[in-house]
Amino acid sequence: MNITECIKTRRSIRRYKPDRIDHSIMDSIISTVSYSPSWKNTQITRYILIEDTSILKQIADQYVPAYNSKIISQVPMLVALTFIKGRCGYERDGSFSTQKGDRWQMFDAGICAQSFCLAAKEQGLGTVIMGIFDEDGIASLLDIPKEQELAALIAVGYPAIEPEAPQRRSLEDLRTYR
Repeated sequence: MNITECIKTRRSIRRYKPDRIDHSIMDSIISTVSYSPSWKNTQITRYILIEDTSILKQIADQYVPAYNSKIISQVPMLVALTFIKGRCGYERDGSFSTQKGDRWQMFDAGICAQSFCLAAKEQGLGTVIMGIFDEDGIASLLDIPKEQELAALIAVGYPAIEPEAPQRRSLEDLRTYR
């Protein structure tokens, strides 16, 4: 599968088969994603792979809204994507290198989230990125170190559905030449 096909056919999957995902597949995906670009090669993104059904149930029941709970309650694996705080967008003295301040950290996390989803698609897996959750509650449940911040949850598994692509905006709406 070439990158154009991968981008055009990747969908947010919200229903999954119960099939377990082999750890070697996840290791391959994360190894690939490690090549994603980051601010001054800071490589701040980390991945917590959750397959324990009791932890998944606790997250679904207590830490996400109902629409995300439906996804998490039937997914074989959930990835908590975190990043190391205070490195990306900063100089060594702690000052910001950009007017975006600490917001650049989420940009790098977003790059890795999309790279993760595309690498998973290439492996025959489906994903959906979720951004609405009780950050403090999940951080405590997963014992995320204080120097890291939870950026997103990514459901991952073998798709039970293959949704059609939603309508896309026209090229004229998307680009401007100056």
